[in-house]
Amino acid sequence: MKLFLKEHSLLLLLQIIQFITILGVYWLDGYRHISPALYAIFLGFFLLGCYLFYQYYSRRSFYQRLSKPLESLDDSFQKPEQTPVSEAFNKLLRSQYKYYQQQIKTAEHRQEEHLKFMDQWVHQMKTPLSVIELTAENLDEPDSSYIREETERMKTGLNTILYMARLRTIEQDFHVKPVVLSKIVNEVNQENKRYYIRNQVYPQLQERKEGIIVGTDEKWLFFMLSQLINNAVKYSAGKSKKLIISLYEKDKEAVLEVTDFGVGIPDTDKTRIFNPFYTGENGRKFRESTGMGLYLTKEAADHLGHRIELDSEVHEGTTFRIIFAASQNLTSV
Repeated sequence: MKLFLKEHSLLLLLQIIQFITILGVYWLDGYRHISPALYAIFLGFFLLGCYLFYQYYSRRSFYQRLSKPLESLDDSFQKPEQTPVSEAFNKLLRSQYKYYQQQIKTAEHRQEEHLKFMDQWVHQMKTPLSVIELTAENLDEPDSSYIREETERMKTGLNTILYMARLRTIEQDFHVKPVVLSKIVNEVNQENKRYYIRNQVYPQLQERKEGIIVGTDEKWLFFMLSQLINNAVKYSAGKSKKLIISLYEKDKEAVLEVTDFGVGIPDTDKTRIFNPFYTGENGRKFRESTGMGLYLTKEAADHLGHRIELDSEVHEGTTFRIIFAASQNLTSV
């Protein structure tokens, strides 16, 4: 109704001005009979009211459609009244919908091509890095260690790029299955063995309950744990030589916990460390920080239905927990 009145407000104003003008002309011409004039005004407004009444009730569903937001794109194909304006409006919506669908298909195609390119490029880069590592093994120290250290950094960066690209189509990249948490931890520790030795930070696995199995994506969990461990080692190097990885159950939920005893996270950064490209105070001190590792970890955990918790004290250390819901803890079912 409000939209209808707004549309016809100018017509109402014009009619009032017209009636006043006509009465003014008759009054100036010497016509002084008020009753016929008022009766004429009443008839005019009555006819105008009948016209507006017909206009509103013949198009009320059209006005209601314009006043309510669409709940889905399919709602734009509701059949309107057979009036020229509503039919033209419906044609416009259909053309916009087709154009929108074409744009989406084009964007999806470009995204798929970009993802394939990133995937191929990362794997192509890993091959020469492996060759460089093999070549470095034949060199004398410390040149060999320096080269392998840099290649490991490049591998970490390439993996971050790859998972960042995959995050756009993360629903299609999931493969949830039963995973033994201790197995994943051992694989990540084996992968980062040189990283531990180089930074003189050594992990301790505390498996409070053995054989914890959860439903998750093994590849993404490996990536998330690797990110947490890399951060823990990076911010502990030179301050502590201990890193604790704990596996336990709490309130029927499985928990994977990574605790370091490094620099800790300031309170001002705790609410923002999961934002993309946010490095915080520690990131400005450690130049290798990109601000994407924790963001990707949080996004992957959310899509998998896991929770991420954080406890940290400056100069005391940091604890990250990946919490698997009770329905995902297969040893509790």
